[in-house]
Amino acid sequence: MNNIDTTRSGFFPNSKTTKETNSKVADVVLRKNTPERANELKAFAKTDSKVDISDAIKDFSKIKRAVDAAPEIDNSDKIASLKSRIQAGTYNVDYDALADRILSEEM
Repeated sequence: MNNIDTTRSGFFPNSKTTKETNSKVADVVLRKNTPERANELKAFAKTDSKVDISDAIKDFSKIKRAVDAAPEIDNSDKIASLKSRIQAGTYNVDYDALADRILSEEM
């Protein structure tokens, strides 16, 4: 004949097997969280949790803050004028000036 305590599952919260399992789990947790382990984790965190941010990223952050602080420029009138001139066929491109500007930005 089987003993009912050995066949009972952990479904019943106050059963003997559940209490034994809970105490075993508590023992394991207490063994893992010793002061030596806590010191080990602190030492690990001090050496391995450092983040180095490159100078390029820092410069980008400064530039972004400066751009965000600058007043917004409204070019909608200029854009509307260019669109209407292009649609009317009266806009002429100065190819020499365009080429000079492209070269000056590349050099």
